[in-house]
Amino acid sequence: MSPKIDPDNVRIFSGRSNPSLAAGIANYLGVPLSETAAQHFANDCLGVQLSDSVRGRIVYIVQSLTSPVQENLMELLMMLDIARNAAAKEVHAIIPYYAYARSDKKDAPRISITARLVADLLKTAGATHVMTMQLHTPQVHGFFSLPTDPLTARGLFVSHLRQYEFDPETAVVVAPDAGIAKSAARLARLLGLAIAVGSKQRFSDTNVKISKTIKKQVKGYDCAIIYDDEISTGSSVVELSRILLKSGVSRICVVCTHGLFSGQAIERLNSIPQIEAVITTDTVPPPSKEALPTLRVLSVAETFGEAIRKNYHHESIGSLFTFWEDDDDSE
Repeated sequence: MSPKIDPDNVRIFSGRSNPSLAAGIANYLGVPLSETAAQHFANDCLGVQLSDSVRGRIVYIVQSLTSPVQENLMELLMMLDIARNAAAKEVHAIIPYYAYARSDKKDAPRISITARLVADLLKTAGATHVMTMQLHTPQVHGFFSLPTDPLTARGLFVSHLRQYEFDPETAVVVAPDAGIAKSAARLARLLGLAIAVGSKQRFSDTNVKISKTIKKQVKGYDCAIIYDDEISTGSSVVELSRILLKSGVSRICVVCTHGLFSGQAIERLNSIPQIEAVITTDTVPPPSKEALPTLRVLSVAETFGEAIRKNYHHESIGSLFTFWEDDDDSE
């Protein structure tokens, strides 16, 4: 039997962004979820208070940087600062969705590389360790100057997708661009399928162009599994889906780790009847099944819970990392 966590030695707190996921993590670990009180004062300043003593204890703070991002980020920073100043032994920031990860390079004059800035803020606030899920690009991991574990939901996706029994002769995994190609290739290999990679240009949040050269790569395939790290406005998925349909694909399955579904994303996805399933995780609170009938939500509570358990007992968590390869990979 796997060693358990001493509930008296650990405190788990949740910000307001994703309390149901935090509760799932706490339940997996068999540790009560401690309460957090947050309020706005008359001058619009935020006030946060942790309910339980953290002195000398290992503290885990669960907070996704979802909308409103700035509010949730500030709340997280304050919770980290509270734990550090209250003499916590360790302070772990559990950030299922790390916003600003797309801001990972200086591609225009006088802009901030905000992914690095937020990483610095987390350390300054008091985090001794960060755990997150599927960063937008591998280089974002290098922005952190404290121990950071980028986990993957690929194992969940593989287990779920194997139920569909895709035929290697007729199904292909498709990556919208080269940035997600390696991760998509791992998924394809585990499913025993071929991989196709698009070439994408992004002009704005809602204006995306994907080269039609991908038509040659998917020729002869009837089913496509579009794989990406996140869906925000849905522009990439919709543009790619339209090209695939014109290429002879008649069935589409969409897979993403972070389902933000902002703006008109749900309407765009619902407008394509050939999309039979949209599979995502609960790193971000999902929309209702009524809004997106094709939605399938897989919980990452056990993945984070197991990573926390292994970290607590000083065990390797290599098999849960983003570069995880297959079911038998472990250290």
